[in-house]
Amino acid sequence: MEAIKKIILISFWLVLGLNSVKAQSDIYGEARLINKQAEGYKGIWYYINTAGQAGKVTNQYKYKYSGGLGTYGATQYPFSVYVEEVSKTFFCYGGTDQSGKTLLHMVSYFDHKTGQVPRPTIVLDKATEDAHDNPVLQVDKEGYIWLFSTAHGVERPAFIHRSVKPYDISKFQLMPATKTVDGKKVPLNNFSYMQIYYSDTEGFIGLFTHYEQIGGRVISWMKSEDGINWSEWKDLSLLGSGHYQTSANQGKRIGTTFMYHPDRKVRGGLDFRTNLYYLQSDDFGKTWKTVDGSAIDLPLTEVSNKALIHNYDAEDRNVYIDDLNFDKQGRPIILYKTSNGPLPGPVHGPRMWHTAWWSGRQWEIQYFTPAGNNYDGGSIYVEEDGSWRVIAPTAMGPQDYNTGGEMEMWDSKDQGKTWTKLKMLTWNSKYNHSYARRPVDVNPDFYAFWADGHGREPSESRLYFCDREGNVYRLPQQMDGDFAKPELYTFNMK
Repeated sequence: MEAIKKIILISFWLVLGLNSVKAQSDIYGEARLINKQAEGYKGIWYYINTAGQAGKVTNQYKYKYSGGLGTYGATQYPFSVYVEEVSKTFFCYGGTDQSGKTLLHMVSYFDHKTGQVPRPTIVLDKATEDAHDNPVLQVDKEGYIWLFSTAHGVERPAFIHRSVKPYDISKFQLMPATKTVDGKKVPLNNFSYMQIYYSDTEGFIGLFTHYEQIGGRVISWMKSEDGINWSEWKDLSLLGSGHYQTSANQGKRIGTTFMYHPDRKVRGGLDFRTNLYYLQSDDFGKTWKTVDGSAIDLPLTEVSNKALIHNYDAEDRNVYIDDLNFDKQGRPIILYKTSNGPLPGPVHGPRMWHTAWWSGRQWEIQYFTPAGNNYDGGSIYVEEDGSWRVIAPTAMGPQDYNTGGEMEMWDSKDQGKTWTKLKMLTWNSKYNHSYARRPVDVNPDFYAFWADGHGREPSESRLYFCDREGNVYRLPQQMDGDFAKPELYTFNMK
């Protein structure tokens, strides 16, 4: 099998002429394959300061969203995968170098046996500062680590790399990925907002976005048995000027929840995202239906359709989806926020966290807690006893109303009707914390993964993870040796 894969790779290079320096440049553009160990863990700082029709942010909050965005965004998943065979959680993130001016795609792992992390590997210099280009990661049944390097639109290429050896982060190689277009194979070199899942029997399924003149941000899916030969792109929805989707996987079930951008002058365009929708597949993407099992024609073309959970457009409310998970019975739970508009600060409040849960008969929508910023990022968990848990920046941070805040852990034993705050995970912080991400096959010792950063000015960004008990650890920014134990977060840490 390995010999066949090598022949495929060699053939691909010869066909495309990649034995020359110029051809390498044709594939990578300004990006560069690095395959080098870093001196420590440094996250990317990034910002956006425009808010669509509202124009540039001119108040004291400066940015629509900003900060340490190494684990951004909710439309990209997963950033970490636990592998029981080797007792390691492999993770990736958007990193940077000392300059802080370029996005580096980083891969590392937490060794659950030793409690240590190695120096992270710089796989790729993406030649941009844009955290939308952050990578996501999966691990196949043979132990190979796959890194999907996304693009933000069509200006830059996207890549798929795979570790040269199983369970080994030291070196990655570019995979000669193709997609099918009109029955022919063409290079797969562009995709945005990737959410990638893997099955030992089915292979890969990727839910992603492609940018089009008509339809804008089109949400789609594709499949591959081997990670190299990908199917045709199949669109899920074509409403307004596009969508953002957030998805989840449980066995052969794939679920996706999304909003849409109304295509109009008033409360329309990319920053007036509204409504809440849901679709699912019970055969790993072969066919799609509504949550109650009803057939539905795809792609969706009517705003009012059987996938609609709630019409927030009628309430003039924006929708920002954070996470999707399934309960023990396979019923979807959506964690999301609503607000009155895109601008930061009190002006477009109130902002509210919500959950939407399919009870088996109807969608039950519950208010959770206030939110400070549209782009606060958190995750929802389903515990062994069936209770729900949320880790999110639900307390105001040092840069109030900017992205993120202080991380907190919440618990609900009645499907989101009431919540108990279990623990403040961070407090008295120097920077805001945001985008707490849930691993695939989560191990209780590496339970959520996130970064921090200043909300109103460029800064360093540190990487953190917590265990299920709420103990928080900071990954070392500078390492003297090849391995180190992360620091336990304490009240006085700045």
